[in-house]
Amino acid sequence: MADEQCGIPLVALLRQQTWLSPAFPTGAYSYSHGLEWAVEVGQVHDRETLVDWLEADLCYGSGRNEAIFFHQSWRSASQDDLSRLLRVAELAAVFRSTSEFALESIQQSIACLSMLRRVWCHRLLDWLSAMVRKLNLPPALAVVLGIRAATEGVPVSLALPAFLQSLIANLVNAGVRLLPLGQTEGQLALGQLEEAVLSVSAEAKEATLDDLGSCAFMVDLSSMAHETQYTRLFRS
Repeated sequence: MADEQCGIPLVALLRQQTWLSPAFPTGAYSYSHGLEWAVEVGQVHDRETLVDWLEADLCYGSGRNEAIFFHQSWRSASQDDLSRLLRVAELAAVFRSTSEFALESIQQSIACLSMLRRVWCHRLLDWLSAMVRKLNLPPALAVVLGIRAATEGVPVSLALPAFLQSLIANLVNAGVRLLPLGQTEGQLALGQLEEAVLSVSAEAKEATLDDLGSCAFMVDLSSMAHETQYTRLFRS
């Protein structure tokens, strides 16, 4: 059965929703992406500063890079271009600025790839698993989900914003717990970040691997400081 408006199989949309759900067992709730330190030192102390912090990382830091990796993976998988897909996977595996960001990426992506191969397997996921094992590299979440969205037939115009929204929603939820914020304030924060999600998604579709980079330096510093933070709720 396909949606009459966009021609996408409804089962593909259901699966996409499942893979990006907080209930999908990747352990995303365990990570704050350095946000915990930012709250500890007062850099983030209310909804507005939380939105500013997350918007900066999304537009100028790791969020932007993840969007590029997702789109490049989606495009390579759609074209069955394995050589290009391998290059994207290799870059995404090592494109982490701190040890905690690497841990955050590795553990979530391994869990995601394992679950997808068990429940919604596809030959490109088997290929990716074999290649990263051969090269002794971890998979990257953006690559895994980009591949599976492409092979499921979900257009990147839908898949990419949904992916970024799931990343941001997890960090907003971390902010709700850390500050703390009420649930209404958390939803207001998500609403304020919608424009940034759509903007980064649109830019990523025009970007190449040569456009990768980050200038969200405070986010990187917060991750480094979090490694030695005395009291922690989150793993990053």
